[in-house]
Amino acid sequence: MNYRRNYLLALLIASALTGNAQTNVWPNVTKEMKPWTRWWWMGSAVDEKNIAASLKQYEHVGFGGVEITPIYGAKGFENKYIPFLSPQWLQMLKFSVDEAKAKGMGVDMNLGTGWPFGGPQVTADYAATKMIVQRYALKRKEKLAEKIVVKEAKQADARLQALRAIAPDGKQTDLMHFIAADGTLNWSPETENADIIAFFAGKTRQAVKRAAPGGEGYTLDHLDKKSVDVYLDRFNQAFAGKQPGVRAFFNDSYEVYGANWTPLFFQEFKKLKGYNLEDHLVELTDKSVQNERVARVKSDYREVMSQLLQHNFLDEFTGFAHKYNALSKNQAHGSPGNLIDLYAATDIAECETFGSSFFPIPGLRRDKEDVRNVDPDPMMFKFATSATHTHGKKYTSSETFTWLTEHFKTSLSQAKPEVEQLFLSGVNHVFYHGTTYSPEEAGYPGWLFYASVNFVPSNSFWPHLKGLNEYITRVQSVLQSTKADNEILMYWPIYDVWNNPKGLDMALKVHDVDEWLHPTAFYKQSLMLSNKGYSFDFVTDNILSNAKVVDGNISTNSNATAYKTLLIPESDLMSETTLESIISLAKNGAKIIFQSLPKDVPGLADLETRRAKFKQLITSLDFKSEGGLKRYRIGKGEIILSRDFVPALSSIVVNREELTDKGLKFTRRVENGNVYYYIVNHSKDDFNGFVKLNVQGNQVVLMDPEQGDAGEAEVNGAQVRLQIKSGQAFIVKVAKEKSALNKWRYLGQELAATKIETPWNLSFANGGPELPAARKLTTLKSWTEFGDEKANRFSGSGIYETTFNFSPKSQNEYVLDLGKVAESARVWVNGTEVGIVWGIPFEVRIGKYLKKGKNTLKIEVNNLMANRIKDLDEKGIEWRNYHEINFVNIDYKAFNAKDWKLMPSGLLGPVSIKAYQ
Repeated sequence: MNYRRNYLLALLIASALTGNAQTNVWPNVTKEMKPWTRWWWMGSAVDEKNIAASLKQYEHVGFGGVEITPIYGAKGFENKYIPFLSPQWLQMLKFSVDEAKAKGMGVDMNLGTGWPFGGPQVTADYAATKMIVQRYALKRKEKLAEKIVVKEAKQADARLQALRAIAPDGKQTDLMHFIAADGTLNWSPETENADIIAFFAGKTRQAVKRAAPGGEGYTLDHLDKKSVDVYLDRFNQAFAGKQPGVRAFFNDSYEVYGANWTPLFFQEFKKLKGYNLEDHLVELTDKSVQNERVARVKSDYREVMSQLLQHNFLDEFTGFAHKYNALSKNQAHGSPGNLIDLYAATDIAECETFGSSFFPIPGLRRDKEDVRNVDPDPMMFKFATSATHTHGKKYTSSETFTWLTEHFKTSLSQAKPEVEQLFLSGVNHVFYHGTTYSPEEAGYPGWLFYASVNFVPSNSFWPHLKGLNEYITRVQSVLQSTKADNEILMYWPIYDVWNNPKGLDMALKVHDVDEWLHPTAFYKQSLMLSNKGYSFDFVTDNILSNAKVVDGNISTNSNATAYKTLLIPESDLMSETTLESIISLAKNGAKIIFQSLPKDVPGLADLETRRAKFKQLITSLDFKSEGGLKRYRIGKGEIILSRDFVPALSSIVVNREELTDKGLKFTRRVENGNVYYYIVNHSKDDFNGFVKLNVQGNQVVLMDPEQGDAGEAEVNGAQVRLQIKSGQAFIVKVAKEKSALNKWRYLGQELAATKIETPWNLSFANGGPELPAARKLTTLKSWTEFGDEKANRFSGSGIYETTFNFSPKSQNEYVLDLGKVAESARVWVNGTEVGIVWGIPFEVRIGKYLKKGKNTLKIEVNNLMANRIKDLDEKGIEWRNYHEINFVNIDYKAFNAKDWKLMPSGLLGPVSIKAYQ
């Protein structure tokens, strides 16, 4: 059956019950439920007049807050730059906070400029640090002729931290007592030749990237507490004990390059691992040696680095934020550490989308020349959301739409599935990337940041942005008012990742998932579970060490929903303490499933003792074959060994949601006995039928986040009827108690379609550089096909108006199908606004607006900025003139649009009214 032809998602429900007001099922909206946006302050050249005007515009289209990040400035405005943290800058911050508060908005602040953290307070002593290793060869009885000093340029501050002689049999001699202050080595090998390893703590000399005036300087040593305290003290002095009033302080993604050391690393390593890392310089630094011992030493090194980053940086950062009654917000990806634990170290974990994903939604534009060869991976988002869920925290945020498409070519319809993918992964607090502050005097197109989708008032989709923002607000109102209802914990075997003899620090980057994530059984099993309809979060050794069993379920936090089981995918290494914790959970009533048993403990510290304990624990697992599975029953619970997770899950009654078999995706949430399903159709096919849900209640409510409508669903036992077209989303509430609601009006068979063939009057408004002449159209086509140069370069609104005769029947419903729209529309029928139609499918229900006889139809269509920018570049008009990187295209090359093809613009149709039974 052709559902696309015969069925349509019910978008509208009657507004009242006869004699009763309809229950409002949507949560009351807070500022956090609305989308926020990163607010770039170029050169911090801001003033009160333009701040107030900007925030008014942002509030009008539905933003709930801004995140201030100062960066480099625009050329020609240097006399208006305000140094970061100067009294004038702090006054602009205070004005922004007060102005936003008056509008019901919030303000977050990057605790630095550009990225990563650094600045003028970071002298060389506190700057990001790296290993510098030099090797020398000495023959028997020979003295080293040269002095042991750093040879690398610009490393005058480097400090010698270890000096070892390595004999051919591997025996080491500590030479630190034999070296003079000037670097002269007063030692020679007595019996045989020796290799000398000199180990220095040097500086990466990385500077803050995209720094704003007053924020220039070295990147911070994030691993050193004293360095972090020095960094934070600048803010303490600037704030002078006063509360800045920001909601949260923000730290961007960890892009600290080559910082694989800190001056106190040897001491910290000894405290945490119990042995001297100086004794293992060969394993740590010799690239020609790659064996198991090397991997173990480097695993310990990486684990210590992770702990230093968490305790010396993120814990300090969070403590600082709390001191000022603010939250801490951090992007952990890219860090050399356990990402989940690092995400969990702050109040709000923030992930990031970079690039665009492919969705087989018919009509969704994806031009290969306008997208990066990067696909955001939803499993990567789950590292952040899992940290939130397992710790019982409220928000997971996302830097959203970074480089979604080439500049000026991103439509609202392209943004929709990308943000939906975040919601499905558990994100519930979206930040756009981004909005650049721009003063009125900057003119068109205003100041713009090089890596953003430009969510700015000069963008021609701005008048329709409220449609996307209201959709996000409704979805987030549910996601923020509920808790994640994931049944499974999936163990992340971080030690398998760290146990690699290659390299040194291991930065787990978004762009390197093909190396450290995709090849693993952990990833493959997670993908399988997701596709089959299971709900899960990732869990770490640290989280498991604090987990408890409550009523047979695993509780990771008293504020989190408990989990029914723990899955351990195939992995080689597991610490004996984690294995012991897992067995203890089973003994206390938990159900644990191993894909295979781990083989050994990680690291080198106290290896044989830990191995003996590990072997003892493994040997204690006396599995018995039962029902096609191997089971070990212990205490109140059990441990199952199964290569295939699915039958094992079924055996302990952890059931999948079968709706994924229909091509639908979902995330499930709970609140006060009510269960919410956020369901999205990203497949190529429409869906019309019944789906089985694993949860039942006294009422099932369908909620449309695009239009805000709601109604009682048709159910058949545990099955719920859905009509959801490709590209659309629903929220299904399985309610604990019944409430007064209309029945959801499902649409039946399509009866007829009436094509609008009357002439259209087209006029132009709200754009530039010039308004094309008004015209009458007998056929709908792109503005770029008029043969009118003004229309070719125009970006803004085209107003289409027509009249037509119609005879609606009361028993039918009618849907306006706009056909192809380039790129978004607002619709009026008979003078009444129906709504903004901004995403695929470009359809809206209009039955209650139609009347018998003459009807009027008005459609405001907005195109994108591309054609106007092309015109500017063709004419050589300079509009991009910034310091540092200036303005680049999606491939990070100089931006120029003069050779672009004109983008289709306007209402392309065909426009028709479809009648449904």
